[in-house]
Amino acid sequence: MAEVATVEINDAIFCQPHLKEVCTACNYDGREENDSFYGFDPIDREGIDAPTSSQTKDGEWQCKKHGSTTCNQCYGWKKQITRARTAAKKAGKK
Repeated sequence: MAEVATVEINDAIFCQPHLKEVCTACNYDGREENDSFYGFDPIDREGIDAPTSSQTKDGEWQCKKHGSTTCNQCYGWKKQITRARTAAKKAGKK
């Protein structure tokens, strides 16, 4: 199987073409790596998607909404992962 191109956006990993943490088109799943980075044990949860983003001339990713490479509103991954984990636990996925 071919390796999927990934990008790091403010400390989280996504497939490069679609900016998804879990992408069926790319056969990519970055949940375990992102959970581990933020100190969580991996669980079966919904994947997170990066908001509409673009690269700066320096190659850094920035949200289009605020034009920031460190936007806590758009790139608040730990908060988004925590919500996804809570929802998974409530749904009975363990």
